[in-house]
Amino acid sequence: MKALLSHAVIVAMLGWSLFTQPPAAAATLDLSGYAEPSGPILILRGGDIVDPYFVVQALLLAQQNGLDITPYREKWIRWLVSRQKLDGTFDRYCRAGPAWVGCKAADADDALQAMWMQLLESDPAALASDVVLRTSYKKSADVLARLFDARRGIYLVSAIYQQGLFMDNLEVWAAQSSRRDARSEGEAQRLAQAIHRVFWDAKGKRFLVSTQPEQALAAPHFYPDSVAQIFPLLFGYPDLPASPRPYYKEWMKQHRKEWLAQIRHDFAWGLIALIALRQDDLPSARCWLREAMPFRHSEHWTVTDETVLQILQARHVQAASPRASCR
Repeated sequence: MKALLSHAVIVAMLGWSLFTQPPAAAATLDLSGYAEPSGPILILRGGDIVDPYFVVQALLLAQQNGLDITPYREKWIRWLVSRQKLDGTFDRYCRAGPAWVGCKAADADDALQAMWMQLLESDPAALASDVVLRTSYKKSADVLARLFDARRGIYLVSAIYQQGLFMDNLEVWAAQSSRRDARSEGEAQRLAQAIHRVFWDAKGKRFLVSTQPEQALAAPHFYPDSVAQIFPLLFGYPDLPASPRPYYKEWMKQHRKEWLAQIRHDFAWGLIALIALRQDDLPSARCWLREAMPFRHSEHWTVTDETVLQILQARHVQAASPRASCR
């Protein structure tokens, strides 16, 4: 089983690497209206809240998919590292006049810490030479170590919320899988196995979103339940009940219409358009552009959605025509 999983992880990583090759004409991420000169990057354009999870996610996606993040990377890192708390965690931040203050705990310490470490790792020279960055990196590694549930082999949301989330653990797994050393490869293999063991519901034939017992009986909603089922394809997670292409097609058959309608009352869910691109499903990516673009920069459009839009544009993906069927 371990040998098979190791091979699957390698295949998945190779597939992701191929997918994230830069477009023919490299483009620069443009976060005008989201990024401020002193470094903070807003979750909503022109808004008053900085959520580090979404910003780090957006920067990683942009970088992994060939967009140049140089105009924002260092300023953002310097801004956020100065706000890392003594225990290694981060807050969400609200504007208070000219200042930014911690106004709410981070949404998911485990996923955020893993992605923060991954962002710091993306410039090895800076990480190796800068004691401030190395200290921050170690603090985040220590937070993750404290959140590890050795009994189940997964990571918990935070010191306060002692449950494990499926999607958070996938993000931690993706960060571990991005490293090329033997220790990280072993950690990624063990976590992949634990994720399937803990979250796969064989009876319901779905991934549970949480270790909370009531989740197994709760009525499913688009988020988090339906999103959770397709989320593994964003990272190339190997332990699916079917091979990626038919698994993806079945999800789209069931949820495509619902996904494309989310922008009207929830959020745009551009991450799913990125998955569609990876699965060579240009019609769905184009439909997302058609349905979501009228809401660009609205309260339903996050910095992650903006990043996905620019990734699609860099690959010359155009919105579906008004006559195209997007059902």
